[in-house]
Amino acid sequence: MTTSIELGAIVLCGGKSSRMGQPKHLLPFGDELVLQRVVRKLSDITTKIVIVAAPDQAIPELPVECQLVRDKVTYQGPLSGLMYGMQALEGDVEAVYLSGCDVPLLKSEFVKEMVRQLNTAEIAVPYEEKFLHPLASVYRTALRVRVEELIAAGERRPRQLIESSTTHLVSVEDLRSVDQNLDSLRNMNTPEAYAELLEIAGISAITERRFPHPQ
Repeated sequence: MTTSIELGAIVLCGGKSSRMGQPKHLLPFGDELVLQRVVRKLSDITTKIVIVAAPDQAIPELPVECQLVRDKVTYQGPLSGLMYGMQALEGDVEAVYLSGCDVPLLKSEFVKEMVRQLNTAEIAVPYEEKFLHPLASVYRTALRVRVEELIAAGERRPRQLIESSTTHLVSVEDLRSVDQNLDSLRNMNTPEAYAELLEIAGISAITERRFPHPQ
C-alpha cells in the first residue's frame, strides 16, 4: 500500500456492452482477460477490491481475492454500482477508486496521483474541457449515505453527486506527468477501440491461450 490513506477499488462490470457486441470484461488482452488485468493493476495499490456485476453476469477467475457484489436490478447506472461497492467496503477503507472494467492500460501511478489530488476534498475527478471522468475518480466512502439518497431520488449518474459534494477537479493535463498519453482514461466500448488498445500495448489480437471458464 503506497498511498497515504486506506484505499479500496470498485470495478463496474454490469453494463450491456452493446456497442462491443460481447462482454468487454471477458475479452482477452495478452495472456489474461481485460477484467483480470484491471484487477491486477489495482491490487498493487489498494487494500480491497469490489467487483460489481449484473445478477447473472459471468465473472472469470481473478488474480487476487476480490469481493463480488451483484446488482439487485440490472442496468441502473454507475451511481448504483458505486453505492453497492461502498456498502461492501464500509468501515474497511477511507476512499475508493471507481473504475470501469474496460481500461486495460490503467496505470497505478495514475491512481496514486488521483488519491494525492483528493487531499481534503470528498471527491477528485479528472476533467477535460467540460467532460468529466467519473469512472476514473476517487470518492470518500463517507459519501455512501448521500449516494443512497440520490439514488432514492431517481438519480443514476455520478454527476449530481460530484456537483453536490466538495469536489476537486483535476485537469487531465496535470495527470500527464504520471501518464503521458492518458492511457488510464482509454476505455474500449467498440471493437475498433479494443483493437486500438491492443495495438498500443503491442499485443496481438489473436491468442491461443485457453482461459478458465467464467463462474
